[in-house]
Amino acid sequence: MKITTAFLALILASSPVVAQDVRVGVFGLFHPRQLALRPLVGSALVVHVSGESLVLEESSGVNIADIRIGGEKVVLRVGSHILRGSKITVTGRNNGPADFNLAIAGKITRHYHGTLEVKPDSQALTAVVTMDLETAVASVVAAEGTVDTPPESLKALAVAVRSYFVAGKGRHRDFDFCDTTHCQFLRESPASSSAAAQAVDATRGLVLAYQSQTFAAMYTRSCSGRTLTPAEVGLPSAAYPYYSVDCTYCRQHPSSWQSRLSAEDDATLRRSNESSRLRLDRRLGWSAVPSNTFVMRKEGEDIVLRGVGQGHGIGLCQAGAKAMAEEGADFRGILAHYYPNTVVTKLGRAARLR
Repeated sequence: MKITTAFLALILASSPVVAQDVRVGVFGLFHPRQLALRPLVGSALVVHVSGESLVLEESSGVNIADIRIGGEKVVLRVGSHILRGSKITVTGRNNGPADFNLAIAGKITRHYHGTLEVKPDSQALTAVVTMDLETAVASVVAAEGTVDTPPESLKALAVAVRSYFVAGKGRHRDFDFCDTTHCQFLRESPASSSAAAQAVDATRGLVLAYQSQTFAAMYTRSCSGRTLTPAEVGLPSAAYPYYSVDCTYCRQHPSSWQSRLSAEDDATLRRSNESSRLRLDRRLGWSAVPSNTFVMRKEGEDIVLRGVGQGHGIGLCQAGAKAMAEEGADFRGILAHYYPNTVVTKLGRAARLR
C-alpha cells in the first residue's frame, strides 16, 4: 500500500506519547566535595544509604542533610546521624520523584523535581537528578528563553530541546546529559504558569524527525546571517544533514562582538573549528570567542578578534526564531525553516518507525 505524505503525517500526529526519564548530571562544573540537601515546605525526602533510610521533612525539624566525599565513600550527616556508603539515593515517600533544593554553600542553590543519586568520583561528588522528560525540557527552555521571547519561538525551542534529549544520549558515562552547554543549559524547572512551561505543555511529546528518526537537534543563540553546517566548524556529520539556511534577522541585525587574545592563546584557536573554540572558552571564559564567525588581526603582542553571532551557529537560531514569531510565524514554520526536510511528530511513533 502506498502511504502518502499527508497520511503519514496523520498517523504520526495521532500516535501516543512514550513517557521517558532523563538522567542529568548537575553542578559538575563546580567539582563539589560537599552538598546540602533540603526538602521544600510541605514535602518529604527519603534518603537511602547502605540499606538504611532517613526522612527529611520541614515539619519534623529534621530537614537538612549534609553530603560530603570521604575517600571512596559518600558521608551523610543528618542531625546526629552519620552514615557512609558507596552512593546516596533520594526519593519521595512513595519511592518516586520529590521536590528538593540542592546547594553548594556560597555558590549555588537550585530546586529540582525528581530523584537524586550522589556518588564519589575522582575526589568530587557526582550528583545526578533523574527527572521526567517534560520537566527537563521546561528547565532548558526556561534557562535559554527570555521574558520577551514570543510563545511560538519558545514552542519551537521546546521541540528542538526535547529532540536533543531523546536522541542525544551517550556523551557521559554516569548520566545522560550534563546541565551545561556541553549538552543543554539546564537550570531549575519553571512554574507551571510561566511562558516556558506553557510552551512545553503545548508541544508535549513533539519531536523533530528526519527520515522517520528522531535526531538530536542543535540550536544556537544567534547566527551570522546564515546558519552553519557541522562540517563548516569541524564537527562530524550527524544523523540529520544540517543545511546552511538564510537568517534574515541576524543578517540585518548582527550580534557583534570583539575580544583580545594573547598570541599564546591565539595559537590554540583554529579557524572554523568548534572544538578548539570551546576549549579556549572553557579556559578563558565563554566571552573569549563567542562564535565561529570572526576575523582576526594583530595589535602589538595581542590578537584582536571581531565577529558576529553567539554559539556554534548550527540549527535553530534563537534570535531569528524570535523575529519570525514576532512577524507571525508559528512554531512549525520556524522549525521547517531552520531544519529543512524534517517533520514534527510525536515521540512514540517516530521511535517505532525506525
